[in-house]
Amino acid sequence: MDEPFHLAQVNIARMIAPFDSPELASFAALLDEINALADASDGFVWRLQGGEGNATYLRPYDDDFILLNMSVWTSIDALKAYAYQSAHADVMRRRREWFSRFEQPTATLWWVRAGDIPTAGEAVARLEYLRVHGPTCFAFTFKTTYPASADGLVLPGNRRARPCAAGSIADE
Repeated sequence: MDEPFHLAQVNIARMIAPFDSPELASFAALLDEINALADASDGFVWRLQGGEGNATYLRPYDDDFILLNMSVWTSIDALKAYAYQSAHADVMRRRREWFSRFEQPTATLWWVRAGDIPTAGEAVARLEYLRVHGPTCFAFTFKTTYPASADGLVLPGNRRARPCAAGSIADE
């Protein structure tokens, strides 16, 4: 039987130059290969993409140099394997060639019901929640994870929101 929850992730990066500039040419050249690797990875469910096959067109922030990447996976382990144990890790090691440093978190994870697709607006809200409140069942990190449950499906402030279950941190 399929799991009732999937893991959503978002990460952002601020480009050092416009996407179509020579400074980002080597990054742009890797996108199709890395996205195809994600698509073929065990546990991959979905990723945000437009007609070009990637999400570089999307600008959900006032800063046009910020790129947003979002995907859904069957589990934390599946996403970790792709992010850190595949050719994607090589791209991550080179990120300072193309992107500037942020002082705040640039990635967050959260659970969605299997079959649900998160929106860019939700992803931005989850990342902001992590920045303000730290890891919770609503928005967490690889370092501080929470088990899949309905506790984190709706952001606080929504009348349907439920508090994070006490003691639900998986990695304590």
